Amino acid sequence: MSIWLSWLAAAGLLLILELFTGTFYLLMIAIGLAFGALAALLGASMSLQAIVAGAVGVLATGMLHRSRIARPRTNPARDRNVNLDIGQHITVPVWEQGKARVKYRGAMWDVELGQGAAPHPGDFKIVEIQGSRLIVSDS
Repeated sequence: MSIWLSWLAAAGLLLILELFTGTFYLLMIAIGLAFGALAALLGASMSLQAIVAGAVGVLATGMLHRSRIARPRTNPARDRNVNLDIGQHITVPVWEQGKARVKYRGAMWDVELGQGAAPHPGDFKIVEIQGSRLIVSDS
């Protein structure tokens, strides 16, 4: 088997593994291996092939890490598209040191005040959910 086919076989194996993991990092390394195959096809020495494959893999991985794809765009605890409870209203009858317990959707929840909210009995809007705690603000 030609050395360039070995590079492509390794890249294909990483592509298959990437499909099982769902990350793009293995894809970037597979791109580096494909460039190693290209270097082999062009007749470069084995050490130059490895340098090309490594350099392209590292550069592609670094570019992916700095891109928007690698970072979540919003905080899921505050994103209404992720959690439909964000923006809903609850009634808090009594506060005790900035905390309360209320029944919401058939279960008891801990409620805490968000930034700038004052502890008074009445309606509040859910702005964030942290585990089993509802973070609320004034309506």
